[in-house]
Amino acid sequence: MNKNRYITELIAQGEHQQLDFKFEISDSKKIARTLTAFANTDGGTLLIGVKDNGHIAGIRSEEEYYMIEAASEMYCRPKVPFEAKEWNIEGKVILEVKVNASLVKPHQSPDKNDNYRAYIRVNDENIVAPDILETAWLKISDLNGTHLMINRPVEKLLNYLNVNPYITVSQFRRIARINYPAAKNILSDLLAIGSIGYQLTDKKIVYGIQKQERSVRP
Repeated sequence: MNKNRYITELIAQGEHQQLDFKFEISDSKKIARTLTAFANTDGGTLLIGVKDNGHIAGIRSEEEYYMIEAASEMYCRPKVPFEAKEWNIEGKVILEVKVNASLVKPHQSPDKNDNYRAYIRVNDENIVAPDILETAWLKISDLNGTHLMINRPVEKLLNYLNVNPYITVSQFRRIARINYPAAKNILSDLLAIGSIGYQLTDKKIVYGIQKQERSVRP
């Protein structure tokens, strides 16, 4: 494919779950959040030298690459591998950075207060992963596996999701009459075995069994 066409068609998609634009990189800590969000979700592509509106501005220097490298090696725990490629479009250089979905989740990066948090990519946003999701990742990596007991709260949850597209943690606690630790344990079990997924609705993470839900399994 012609390189101009490849980049222009990519930009034409606009920012979404697996594509992000950055005019420039001025903060390696901030860009680390995008790297970890991609790695913790479905992977993605970062185009540096492209404004939010899709206008090609080009990168200013080779420092952009070194700041990406610093973000990955210094501010991602564990390090997030990436592949970078330069594209020269009409005399302007765009840096394409590709990140694959990770098999060693969660990856963490510093928030505004320098506290390390796990981020996920939902639509075109990087958001802090709920502790339920982080627990599910740990259960996936547990060599002993996850054992789910089909008890009354689990039955109530699945019955609810058979007629409703999603449920919040507070709704689950209310219908099952359980505390937060119990709800967290059940939801993380179901996420770990792939029976439910998550999505962002009204700025809240919700859980459901529909096809558009995000899975946490690698």
